[in-house]
Amino acid sequence: MMEKIKMTTPLVEMDGDEMTRILWRWIKEELIEPYVDLKTVYFDLGLEHRNETDDRVTLEAAEANREYGVAVKCATITPNAARMTEYNLKEMWKSPNGTIRAILDGTVFRTPIVVNNIAPNVRTWKKPITIARHAYGDVYRASEMIVTKPGRAELVFTGADGREERTLIHSFSGPGILQGMHNINASIESFARSCFSYALSLKQDLWFSAKDTISKQYDHTFKDIFQEIFEKEYSKSFEEAGITYFYTLIDDAIARVMKSEGGFIWACKNYDGDVMSDMISSAFGSLAMMTSVLVSPDGNYEFEAAHGTVQRHYYKYRSGEETSTNSVATIFAWTGALRQRGRIDQIPALEAFADALEKAVIDTIESGVMTKDLALITTTENPRTVNSLDFIREVAGRIER
Repeated sequence: MMEKIKMTTPLVEMDGDEMTRILWRWIKEELIEPYVDLKTVYFDLGLEHRNETDDRVTLEAAEANREYGVAVKCATITPNAARMTEYNLKEMWKSPNGTIRAILDGTVFRTPIVVNNIAPNVRTWKKPITIARHAYGDVYRASEMIVTKPGRAELVFTGADGREERTLIHSFSGPGILQGMHNINASIESFARSCFSYALSLKQDLWFSAKDTISKQYDHTFKDIFQEIFEKEYSKSFEEAGITYFYTLIDDAIARVMKSEGGFIWACKNYDGDVMSDMISSAFGSLAMMTSVLVSPDGNYEFEAAHGTVQRHYYKYRSGEETSTNSVATIFAWTGALRQRGRIDQIPALEAFADALEKAVIDTIESGVMTKDLALITTTENPRTVNSLDFIREVAGRIER
């Protein structure tokens, strides 16, 4: 048995909920701990513990991420009314992901995991397309109102000096609805810098898309901030790296994406990124085959899977039924965090282990061994479908070999 790889600085480990919590334990036990002297600062972000701590544990985990620089996070529940009853919650706690993003001021980058025997639905795509999603404001922090009678709706800003600025939204002749969105320049600037830095780290072209022809102030501000920061801080580095940055309208970007070969980063505003990341992941195969990393402007990283807690499989598992849950994105969350920790701490063996584990996962799928969701879309004839734990053990066997 080889000596375990030593870590010098711990990862921040954020445990989660339901079936992904089960996979989390198996991945550690079967794939990581036999080879790595794993050091983590552990936080239980399972919904029950968040409820017990009045969600303080999420704040503590985010602050630890800022302290140690690299975190790995399991999928967590964002409660709705049904979850309030199921878990007897004190209140409907906010999304842990949203809380962590706000504290780190980070941008989410999501990239498909490509294997040869799962063909993208878009035939021109040959390389992964990374979605960079702004993680602040817009519709996610909007204020809404139902209008029940005729009247005048105005957008009002009251300055610190007490002076008001007003603009007419609409004169209602009957019932309707209102929504007010906002963003802040500081967050947009952080978004831009994270995108430019990430593009340089991968040496990939960066696209940014919005709709400034219609939104002549809101979206145009995004466009202007990106362009100003690029010209002042990044244009020379991009030229030296042989990569490009350009802005285009989002409808034009979609047309270009569908005809491209891939291999670039596509930066989107908050809602656009939410939608487009699901489109990209589905077209490449599955959300369970999508990495997700939150990157802050000051260089903090939080790796996670792009999908949810796999609730339906968890109920089956809890009742003793066999499940065939895809663990690939969760495994890659761990490998991403271990690789980044190795880079920062200059531990080549830890980086090499992360590479080897990812290769073992891909080789397992390309050999025809996979979970049920992939067996339904693979180009491999007669794939061998295995259950959740057996897939992880198949990968473990390849690491051994």
